[in-house]
Amino acid sequence: MAFKTKTFSAKIAQNPAIHFKTLTKRHFPDVMPHQKEILELYAEQHENSSDVALQLPTGSGKTLVGLLIADWRRSKLGDRVVYLCPTKQLVRQTVLQARDQYGIDVVDLSGRKSDFAPADRADYKTGAKVAVSTYSGLFNTNPFFDDANLIIVDDAHAAENYIAKMWSLEIKRSTVLHESLSTFLASYIDAQAFSRMTGDWNGPADAMWVEKLPTPQVDQIAPELAAIIDSHATRDEPDLYYTWSILREHLDACHIYLGANEILIRPLIPPTSTHTPFNNANQRIFMSATLGSGGDLERLSGRRKIDRLPAPEGFQTAGVGRRFFIFPTLSLTSEETDALRLGMQEVAGRSVILTPSTTQANQHCTLVNEHLKGFQVFTSDDIEDDKKPFTSTERAVAILANRYDGIDFPGNECRLLCVDDLPKAMNAQERFVMSKMGAAALYNDRVQTRVFQAMGRCTRALQDRSAVVVTGNELVDFLTDNRKWQYFPPELQAELKFGVDQSKEVTMEEIAENFEMFIENNTDWASADNMIRSAISDFDQREFPAMNELEVVVKQEIIYQEALWHQDYAGCLSACRTILGSLNHPQLRGYRALWHYLAGSAAHRLSASSGDAQFVSALEHYRQAKSAAPSVSWLNKLARHTPSTVNDDNLGEDEEVLIQIEAIERLFLTLGTATHHKFEKSVAGILSGLSDAKTFEASQVELGTLLGFRTGNDESDAAPDPWWLGDQVGIIFEDHAGGEASSIFSATKARQASSHPKWVKKKLSGTQEMNILPVIVTPCTKAKSGADPVLDDVYYWRLEDFVNWATHATNVLRELKGTFPGEGDLAWRAEAGRRLEAEQMTMQSILDRLPIASRAMEIVP
Repeated sequence: MAFKTKTFSAKIAQNPAIHFKTLTKRHFPDVMPHQKEILELYAEQHENSSDVALQLPTGSGKTLVGLLIADWRRSKLGDRVVYLCPTKQLVRQTVLQARDQYGIDVVDLSGRKSDFAPADRADYKTGAKVAVSTYSGLFNTNPFFDDANLIIVDDAHAAENYIAKMWSLEIKRSTVLHESLSTFLASYIDAQAFSRMTGDWNGPADAMWVEKLPTPQVDQIAPELAAIIDSHATRDEPDLYYTWSILREHLDACHIYLGANEILIRPLIPPTSTHTPFNNANQRIFMSATLGSGGDLERLSGRRKIDRLPAPEGFQTAGVGRRFFIFPTLSLTSEETDALRLGMQEVAGRSVILTPSTTQANQHCTLVNEHLKGFQVFTSDDIEDDKKPFTSTERAVAILANRYDGIDFPGNECRLLCVDDLPKAMNAQERFVMSKMGAAALYNDRVQTRVFQAMGRCTRALQDRSAVVVTGNELVDFLTDNRKWQYFPPELQAELKFGVDQSKEVTMEEIAENFEMFIENNTDWASADNMIRSAISDFDQREFPAMNELEVVVKQEIIYQEALWHQDYAGCLSACRTILGSLNHPQLRGYRALWHYLAGSAAHRLSASSGDAQFVSALEHYRQAKSAAPSVSWLNKLARHTPSTVNDDNLGEDEEVLIQIEAIERLFLTLGTATHHKFEKSVAGILSGLSDAKTFEASQVELGTLLGFRTGNDESDAAPDPWWLGDQVGIIFEDHAGGEASSIFSATKARQASSHPKWVKKKLSGTQEMNILPVIVTPCTKAKSGADPVLDDVYYWRLEDFVNWATHATNVLRELKGTFPGEGDLAWRAEAGRRLEAEQMTMQSILDRLPIASRAMEIVP
């Protein structure tokens, strides 16, 4: 007969650690000591806390801790519990661990709620079982989980984009809506911004371009913007429709960012308090190996205060296996690097490639298919639900685009991880705050966490080991910059130091030989591993600067966003001023500028008329913002209305120079800062090309690009020679590089040069309102008398002087690149501006140094 139930009354365990012993299907006798410690501390101090963060490093059994808390509260309090993972693959993995290893009954409720089995729905709703789902299962406009008592957010370090997505309207450049919005915005942004938005790029650096529509401007055009989006964000486009349904009535609480590939509309911080299913839970638990500091977890989750339970003593510094870092581009060309990677993949058998874009992923697919015969390629979609097809294939490459977390390959599953670049900023808002506002300090911890997570896909436990091949300028620059190492864990510092030393001044064959020793795990690798292990004690980890100030203000930042969502502009302004009173660290200058701008926007909205107290307050905040972040040109326009009684020398700064510096910075990042190989190759090609009439024009174009100008050339009939364009001023050249000093400059060429500005304004979009000036570059010192009248409107640059100036200019750029500390450094930008002005390398200073041709050349019959 069946056992009779309810023979004994159920006894609730005192804490989750004891609860584990009651699980009869568990495969482990007890939890580990460090797990027991954190579970007991949670039960003693945080059972009733609203928001709790648990930090447990990779390999320490974080999933078990979370599931035990979930099941304990379910049995003790009758809680409806949902355990959130970033991806479906992690949901599957968590469900299997819960059932097969821990003896915890859970239900998989990921995917479409219409597909949920009735029994699984009931198990969750009645509190019989813990539900496991993805972030998107909760963060949507109509979630199934609308009444959870406990929400557990696993891998909280990855939550920002998953949570913010609910309030982020992403409009890709290839869409009809993007075209419609771009056309509408053309009259509100400058012509060059419009060109970048619509795909008219001047090289790869323009792909990094980002701008923001000023809030006062958004307020003016909001009805027209909403009408355009309304006509496209229909139910036929669900990704647009549902997000727009949330944002439409709160456009004043959002910011509009313009990028080279998308338009992004989103609030500064996700307003999660407005999402009832999330906000009304009794408790939210955030779990991660790296919770970050400086209030970053609060910002990404929209919670005012989160109590933290740090990892038990000794686990903060625990290692997670060994990584052998390889940086091939420190010694090899791009072609050699590709060949090396392919050879290593052949040796490894299974490998994983992480890339930031589908385009790069496709390029890797092509390389593998062409050169690695018999290898099978897997994409993230192929292994989203189950990675076994990949891990059970001996000759395979998993190529994952824009997936730096969520899929792990520990142990023998994969020994070779290739990370081909990792953008520091994952969306247009982050790029704007980091690059335009110069507030990279805000994201220091977040960027570091992303990089660490990417590097650890194949090392999840102490016994794991993986070679990590790092390519892509931005990522190589980040990991090889020893100035940043002081903020890394000591073991990672030792691994990077070893990897950089082994990657410099070596051949492709030498790197390949070292990799083979690693794969074989022979005595040579054992010696190398001992070297790394012995060096760990030589390194210490420091906290990023200004973290305490960022942590102090985060509560007010959340209050600001909540007030803004409800159109409480007075509350916004009050929060802004409280924040500004606490941001004093020099590295927070750019972030302080952002909050001055936000305060100005709030005061502007409170102003009833031009000249009242709130209007004056708004202008003062704009002025302060401009003073701290001169690279944001539209802040200058807002600040120009400042009353004349306020003296600010920064308001007269040349916007042309600021835009030029920003372009140079983007180019330096594109060329890479870890080595100067690409820069030097470019300079050598320019200087060599300028010495040959056949290649002069092409080199002139490259030189202009290096100087931060928008450049081009056109070989069509009657077209001018190369052009260099700044923001409002441009140069159009008429080159006579093949001429002789003794020859006489003809009237025909003079007329051509004089007419070039008209050609540019007719043919090049965005130049109609610019001041385009013609410059002849020639060895000639004499001109025909017939040329005299038109040469009054043309500048003269003697060929020899131009070449000498080009040599000097590239030397200056070399020096600036040598001191370049990375993206968004305001002190470097200020010094670079002064240097460019002093060395006559800005658009206006170039023109100032050139004489008018009719005065510089001897006019002869």
